[in-house]
Amino acid sequence: MGFDRRAFLGTTAATGAAVALAGASGAPAAAADRPVPAKGPGRGPGARTYAFTVMGTTDLHGNVFNWDYFTDREFDDKAHNDVGLAKISTLVDQVRAEKGRRNTLLIDAGDTIQGTQLSYYYAKVDPITARQGPVHPMAQAMNAIGYDAAALGNHEFNYGIPVLRKFEEQCDFPLLGANALDARTLRPAFAPYSMHCLRTPHGRDVKVAVLGLTNPGIALWDKANVQGKMTFPGLEEQAAKYVPKLRSMGADVVIVSAHSGSSGTSSYGDQLPYVENAAALVAEQVPGIDAILVGHAHTEIPEYRVRNEATGRDVVLSEPLKWGQRLTLFDFELTWVKGRWSVAKVAARVLNSNTVAEDPKITGLLSDEHRKVVAYVNQVIGTSTQAMSAAEGPVKDVAIIDLINHVQAETVRAALSGTEWAGLPVVSQASCFSRTAAIPAGRVTIRDAAGLYPFENTLEARLLTGAQVKDYLEYSARYYVRTAPGEVVDPAKLTNAEGVPDYNYDAVYGFSYEVDVAQPVGSRIVGLSFEGEPVDPAGRFVLAVNNYRASGGGNFPHVPQARQLWADSDEIRNTIIQWVKAKGTVDPAGFASVSWRLTREGVPVF
Repeated sequence: MGFDRRAFLGTTAATGAAVALAGASGAPAAAADRPVPAKGPGRGPGARTYAFTVMGTTDLHGNVFNWDYFTDREFDDKAHNDVGLAKISTLVDQVRAEKGRRNTLLIDAGDTIQGTQLSYYYAKVDPITARQGPVHPMAQAMNAIGYDAAALGNHEFNYGIPVLRKFEEQCDFPLLGANALDARTLRPAFAPYSMHCLRTPHGRDVKVAVLGLTNPGIALWDKANVQGKMTFPGLEEQAAKYVPKLRSMGADVVIVSAHSGSSGTSSYGDQLPYVENAAALVAEQVPGIDAILVGHAHTEIPEYRVRNEATGRDVVLSEPLKWGQRLTLFDFELTWVKGRWSVAKVAARVLNSNTVAEDPKITGLLSDEHRKVVAYVNQVIGTSTQAMSAAEGPVKDVAIIDLINHVQAETVRAALSGTEWAGLPVVSQASCFSRTAAIPAGRVTIRDAAGLYPFENTLEARLLTGAQVKDYLEYSARYYVRTAPGEVVDPAKLTNAEGVPDYNYDAVYGFSYEVDVAQPVGSRIVGLSFEGEPVDPAGRFVLAVNNYRASGGGNFPHVPQARQLWADSDEIRNTIIQWVKAKGTVDPAGFASVSWRLTREGVPVF
C-alpha cells in the first residue's frame, strides 16, 4: 500500500493529503474492458459523456459467510435476508461484468472488524497482532474482492489501536478518516482521502475523490483506547476543510464515505459538541459533494436527496443495510463541459444479497478460518439446569437477563471488596441485546454464553444516588408506547417507542419497581424499593454498568458524570463465559427473580 503512515504523521496536513493522493491506486482494470459512454436524452451529436458506478457497503461487522456463529447455522431473519462478504462479492462481480471493471469503484463506510465471533477470534483468541500472526479474515476477503477504499467506523477502535493498525497494514486499500487526528499534533492519523482515476473514451481521465469521515462518538465510546492518542472533530468542519482542497486538486467527482447516520441526532446528548449522525448535515452545509455513502445507523436508505444550501444542487445519499445484506450502487453520468468533466446526473439504488449465491472464491479462501471459529464457539463450558430465553426480555423480567446482571453485580462486588466502597449496595444494568439469545437446558457452549452479549463492552462501577437511579429508570422507560388501561396490548407494538432500540432499554437488577405504561414519559416508575424498603433519594448505590452506557451511549442521565469507582479491561462477554466455567452449573434459582413488571394503574400488563 502506497500510503506510509509514519511519513504521513510526520508531515503537515496538506502534505499528508498529497501523500494519500500519490499512494492511492486507480480502479483495477481488465485488459478487455473498454470505457463506455453514457447514454441518455438531451445530449447532442458528438457530446462527450461518460458513465461509471460506485458500489458501497457499510457496517459489515465481521460478516464474511452467510452464517450465524451464535446459532451455529446459516443466517436467517424474518425478512429472509442474507449476510456476508461472500454474497457481496457475487453482486460486485455482476456489476463489474455489466459496467466494465474500469468503470466501477468499490468503497465501504466502516465498522468492519467487530461484530461476529469470526472477527473476535482474530482479535483476541488468535490475534492478528501476534508475532507471525494471521491475516484478518476481513482483510483477506476485502482484498480478494478488490475494495478501493474504506472509511473508519467507531467499532474499528474496540480492540485498541494496535489491532486497528495491524488490520490497516494488511489491507490493500486505504482506511480513511479525515476527522481522526493525532491528539498531540492534530494532524491526520489516517489518510483523509484517496483519489482514483477512471479512463474515459475521450482522452481525459475522470478523477474521483473519496473522502472518509468517521464518528466523533469514538472519543466517548472507546475513551480507554483513544484518550490522549487521537481526537475526533466534527464531520462538517473536516468536510468543509477537505472538499475544496480535493476540488482544487482536480477532482471531478467528490464522494464522501461517512460512518455517520443521516438523522442529525446524537445518542450521547451534549457530551460532545459534534453531531453523531451528521451525514445529511454535511450534504446540506458543505458545497462540492456529489454523493455520500452513509453508515453507522444500520438502516436501509436506497436513495435520499439533500439540497445543498450554498449551491442549490442535490447531494445523493444512500445507506445499504448492515452486515452485507445490501450493496449500494451510485450511478454517475458525466458530460464534458468547458474543458472539464461535470456531473450531469447521480442516482442511487441498493441490491439485495439474498438474490445471489456466495462466491466460492471467498468461501474457499477462508474455509479454514471459518472451521476454526465454529470449533471454538462450540466448546462446552458448563451446564444449565433449565432453558432460558430472551424472547420476552423486552417486556418481562426474564432469567437470562438476570444472569447478565447477576454476573456483573457479583464481579463489581468482588472488585470493590476491601475498598472504602465495599459496604455500598451494588445494582446492575443490562439490556436485551438479542431477542434470539438463549441458554439451553444441559450443555452450555461458548456461543450460547457469547450470544447474550454480542458487543465488545467492558464493565465499570459508577456511584449514583437513589434519586439519580430513579431518573435513569424513568429515562429508560420511554422505550414503551403509552397504553391506556383497558386498551388491548400487543407485545409486538408495545416497545421501541420513538425508535428506541432494544439495547437502549435498561432493566436495573437489585431494585424492585413497576413501569406504568399508562403514564406519560417521566412519570412511569412506581414503588421503587431496595431490599423491601423504599429507595432513599439521597442513598448511595454502586451501578455495575457497561462502558458504552457509562461513556454516554444512549444519552442516559447522570452515569457519564458519576464517579468511577472501578473499571475492567475485559469484555463483559468473557466475564460471563469465565463465570459459567467457574461455576460449572448455571441454576436460575440462584439469581433469577421478577423484580420489575409492566403495569397500568397497578394492574400487571402480563
